[in-house]
Amino acid sequence: MMKDRHKLTTEKRNPRSRNIDTLSTLEMVSCINDEDERVIKAITKEKKNIADVIDLIVQSFQNKGRLFYVGAGTSGRLGVLDAAECPPTYGSSPAMVQGIIAGGKRALVRSIEGAEDNFDEGQNIITKKIRTNDIVIGIAACGLTPFVHGAIKKAKSMGCNTAFITCAPEVKKKLNVDVVINPVVGPEVVTGSTRMKAGTATKLVLNTLTTASMIKIGKVYQNLMVDLNATNKKLEDRAERIVMEVTKLSRQKTKTLLKKSNGEVKTAILMHKKALDYPKATKELKLAKGSLRQALQ
Repeated sequence: MMKDRHKLTTEKRNPRSRNIDTLSTLEMVSCINDEDERVIKAITKEKKNIADVIDLIVQSFQNKGRLFYVGAGTSGRLGVLDAAECPPTYGSSPAMVQGIIAGGKRALVRSIEGAEDNFDEGQNIITKKIRTNDIVIGIAACGLTPFVHGAIKKAKSMGCNTAFITCAPEVKKKLNVDVVINPVVGPEVVTGSTRMKAGTATKLVLNTLTTASMIKIGKVYQNLMVDLNATNKKLEDRAERIVMEVTKLSRQKTKTLLKKSNGEVKTAILMHKKALDYPKATKELKLAKGSLRQALQ
């Protein structure tokens, strides 16, 4: 791996922001906004690689495997965030998508100095957590983080599918993984501050990976989150509105239907559409591997 970090795109100085400290507030905002526009273009060039990783994730899910993100600092926090948002949105088990961050839970709110440099700890965590049917995705803006490389190397040796997300094109060919997602967003507005464009690119990629994967395993009908976990008033309201949208029932009849379906949106819709009771609807959904569209056909 590259030792001289000043050669990395993520560490270079951005000529377009060289005098940002002399700009007015509005000019400063415009400079940052102009740089952010480059993120979408960089991700567009990676659509094929993103799609390939989604297919690997779905393959793991279909084989009762799990998705693990591994990162440090901003990259680790973004992985943990994406994992944490899957259960309420898609009703998935918290074990299905997991984020591993160098330094553990404390590193989510406070920097743990040196944790990212521990290659062996990355390997140790994977040894304890991973099974061969899982997929492990390393996240490192610079592509060099030892903790992440330790985790990926161990996962690879165990026979897991692996992928890597990095914004540094210099390391792409040196990564021994199944797929590399490499949105080249260019140097940051503030030199080396990869929580900015690199972080934004990473967040967008992670959104796409889990969203498309959940859709492909049947957790979305049309564009509705029919497997959501209604754990608060907002989500209860959304669950009711989804059922109302698909069934055209009134709010009151929807509430009654959801009560009969134990609050399960997908089951409620199937019960109404095919005039089934709860046990028969759940059985049909199971036969359809959780796909409401397939069960309705």
